[in-house]
Amino acid sequence: MKYLLTILILILSLNFGFAQRKQNELQTKSGLAIRYYNARDYEKALPLLKEVYEITHSSAYFRYYLTCLTEMQRFQEAENELQQEIRKQKNTAPEFLVHWGYILKEQGKKDEANEKFRLALENISPNKGSYMSVANTFLMYQEYTWSRDTYLQGQKALEAEDFSYELARAYLYLRDYGNMMEEYLNLLRTDEKQLARVESSLSSAMRLDIDDGLRDQFREQILLRIQSEPDVIGYNRLLIWFFLQEKKFANALRQSIAIDRRTGNEAGQIAQLGDMALRNKEYAEAKKAYKYLMDQGTESPFFAQAFARNLNASYFEYTNSFPDDREKGLALAKEFNDGMEFLQYSPATLNLIRQYAHLLTFYLNDPQQALQVLEKGLKIPGLKPEQSGELKTEMADAYVFADDPWEAMLLYSQVIDENKTNSLGDDVKLKKARLGYYMGNFSWAKAQLDVLKASTSKLTANDAMELSMMIGNNLNLDTTAVPLQMFAKADLRFFQNRNAEAMAVLDSLETQFPYHTLVDDILYRKAKLEISKQNYELAAAYLDTIVTDYGYELLGDDALYLLAGICNYDLDQKERARDLYKQMLTAYPGSVYIEESRAKYRELRVIYPDSEGTIDKETEFMENGKEPNESE
Repeated sequence: MKYLLTILILILSLNFGFAQRKQNELQTKSGLAIRYYNARDYEKALPLLKEVYEITHSSAYFRYYLTCLTEMQRFQEAENELQQEIRKQKNTAPEFLVHWGYILKEQGKKDEANEKFRLALENISPNKGSYMSVANTFLMYQEYTWSRDTYLQGQKALEAEDFSYELARAYLYLRDYGNMMEEYLNLLRTDEKQLARVESSLSSAMRLDIDDGLRDQFREQILLRIQSEPDVIGYNRLLIWFFLQEKKFANALRQSIAIDRRTGNEAGQIAQLGDMALRNKEYAEAKKAYKYLMDQGTESPFFAQAFARNLNASYFEYTNSFPDDREKGLALAKEFNDGMEFLQYSPATLNLIRQYAHLLTFYLNDPQQALQVLEKGLKIPGLKPEQSGELKTEMADAYVFADDPWEAMLLYSQVIDENKTNSLGDDVKLKKARLGYYMGNFSWAKAQLDVLKASTSKLTANDAMELSMMIGNNLNLDTTAVPLQMFAKADLRFFQNRNAEAMAVLDSLETQFPYHTLVDDILYRKAKLEISKQNYELAAAYLDTIVTDYGYELLGDDALYLLAGICNYDLDQKERARDLYKQMLTAYPGSVYIEESRAKYRELRVIYPDSEGTIDKETEFMENGKEPNESE
């Protein structure tokens, strides 16, 4: 028995090894066949594809095999192969009839091809899988009308089955947006769980909708459905999704609140909507969403979250829209003080603690009270080094504001020592080096910055490189370091939010040293300040001067990218933005902004074609039968 068992194991091992070798050989041949096929080397692909098909009986390889014969115009051989395969099948194999019709159509025999297509429809087995298989075969050959007809026949023959989603896709290929929308809405009426699927499909379709025809049709059809079938909540949810795609947060919020009053189940959606509005700087709408949730009472599971997010929104609204309004700042400080009494000082409120302290220091000129708030935060039990480090960093910033650089330097050093294994350590090293620059210790600061250029954080590394290069380019140009010292003083005043003093220093620097190499840096600082004040036209003028007269300097690509962004988002000069993004591709091919510029240029040239024309992505989609790759 022992010998028999050993022999049996040996035989099984040999069989397994043989099977494994055959499997590896098959994978090698199939991979090589597909490579030849994709390279349009049909002569080499043909025998390999046939061999792989005979082993695997995979319909995909047989289709590739037929395509090779067709592309080589060996039509009769292709038809013979098809007839042989059809004889092997136990039924009429409608997919093979579709293949046959394709081959006939390639020979210009349109009527004969259509006859095969009709025969394929007549011989579909009465189950959804068969209908799907035939329709997909039609799709492979871009026979969208026949694919649609297959689904329609299936819908009629199999009343218990739903082909709405598949029909919608077929209508999309045919650019029949009206019927496409009808089918998606029918699907949603039947099963609201399909909402995410419908949203994803519509999102893909709308990306290809260059003239907004689909969007207009969507609005019309969904509003009609909501009016005629008010009990189907899925329609309202789909409309909310559409409003969010168009960043119409007020409309989306009204719809969400209306649904919540009917169902009482929308609090989570409203909270997410508020967060989206906040990220998009729609502070008023974000606060409306949070206020609605807060009005549900303290028993609501979303109350504390909404309370905290509302404070967060108020902070960003103030700092972005009313930074010079002291009365609003004082009112916000009281709101923070009352809010922290309710929420308590805890790890969950660290972000609010930092915002409260930052408001007190940099907007209300009260660093002492800010330090008290931060000290209270540091007493929270169980803080991790990174959490306490964030509070200490804000504390050090307050000391920099108060012109106490040595205390700030000490705190920065503590944070660095306590956070050697996370990104905060590198971020604070940059702050410490920048403080040395403010203090006029240029050589020391540059040495620290040069080390940071290897930071794992791309943003920190880029900032360190720019400041290091700026110091290096201007430090030894004159026998005196006065211009760089003045510029560093202006940067310090900018950091301290004393913008008027900073501008005065820059104006004085321009007057005393009109031909110094810092002139582009001065213009860039002025542009950033005007952007913060929403004076976009003046900011664009400063940046345009840099691009035109100082494009060869270090800030050339920064200025060009920033100018393109202002034209695109703030001045509504889309065509100019398109040209500026295009200029980035040729003028600064090594810039860190190159990928973003390429994406923005391609996005804008679809809507605003330049003299070189544009890629019609919708046509590409329809011809290929698949969505275009977004990375291309």
